Amino acid sequence: MAQHSQDMVGKVAFITGSAKNMGKQFALALARRGCDVAIHHRRNPVEAEETAKEIQALGRKALILQGELTNVAQIEKYFDQVIQTFGHIDIVINNAGEVLKKSFSETSEEEYDRVFSINAKVPYFVMRECARRMADNGRVINLGTTLLAITTGHYSVYAGSKAPLEDFTRALAKEVGSRGITVNTVAPGPIDTPFFYGQETNESTQMFKALSVAGRLGDVKDIVPVIEFLASPAAQWVTAQTLFVNGGIISR
Repeated sequence: MAQHSQDMVGKVAFITGSAKNMGKQFALALARRGCDVAIHHRRNPVEAEETAKEIQALGRKALILQGELTNVAQIEKYFDQVIQTFGHIDIVINNAGEVLKKSFSETSEEEYDRVFSINAKVPYFVMRECARRMADNGRVINLGTTLLAITTGHYSVYAGSKAPLEDFTRALAKEVGSRGITVNTVAPGPIDTPFFYGQETNESTQMFKALSVAGRLGDVKDIVPVIEFLASPAAQWVTAQTLFVNGGIISR
């Protein structure tokens, strides 16, 4: 069995959208490094309980938070609950998101508002609470998308709603840097998860595979080490950055 550094013992991580898929793997990776973890989900209680059990099996504590993030008062309540339970918050990962693949001509106002609310408004106010209540030397990590650097049709709302994360990241990094807090965005390429396949065809999937240097989609295990590093004490000098992790699909 692989050995994992325990350089995060005593740290507390809060990860939005972490009951399953990529968020779950971030939670487990940080738990292996010694973190207690607050798991957030919207409507996946069974998966959240399973993730909590896996974290506890690693000898760490887990807190489950359920509900919508689009209500700012609810975000504040989650921070209250994490601090009441663990005493502090050291690592926050803005992982929750929603994808929409539609042409300009077919996108409704309701769809636009919903996706922007989840992908832009929610991270902003989570970051606001980090500015107010995160412990010194903390880590804020936002999940963006490689679509920030590639021109493609039908992703205007999704890519557009993720674009503000770069500016939010730079602004918050400047505001909290004197406290030793780092703020970064990770921008994955297409990842082999249900989140990706929900809106892709076999043809588009093959196209994305062909664009990478390895001829494949990314795997969650390609992203986890980047998150681990940015969350760790070793990443103190990395802040205000957007890191593209996409197998060479595009660089910027």
